[in-house]
Amino acid sequence: MGVIFDSCIWVGMATGQLQQNTILKLVAEQPIFTSVISLGELQYGVESCLDPAERAVRAAYLRQVESRPILDISEGTAAAFGILAAAVKHSGRSPRQRYNDLWLAAQAIQYGYGLLTLNRADFSDLPGLRLLPISE
Repeated sequence: MGVIFDSCIWVGMATGQLQQNTILKLVAEQPIFTSVISLGELQYGVESCLDPAERAVRAAYLRQVESRPILDISEGTAAAFGILAAAVKHSGRSPRQRYNDLWLAAQAIQYGYGLLTLNRADFSDLPGLRLLPISE
């Protein structure tokens, strides 16, 4: 077992919106992983920040996140992503604006991990995903 943190979890802990102790209680003893997708989203947050002091804070936090176990994209991830994107399309919606979420969900499905998120609606309709929503 394991848990992948959605980017919003990392951001929530960095900003104090989420308490680290609360998150750790939710995942119990399960290993915590981050996705290369989340690393890209967090790097975007660093690069798009115009305030030098805030940018430095974000960069330092990103380095902390990068020290956690990181899941790469593989052929298995790509296969799961294709299945999820097709399921979204068959339900009458475009998967394009959800690509990052679909990649995270594909990794969770591939490894049999749960996905911890604040954004339940972004993931709730994806087949095979063990969603671990939180509300704080």
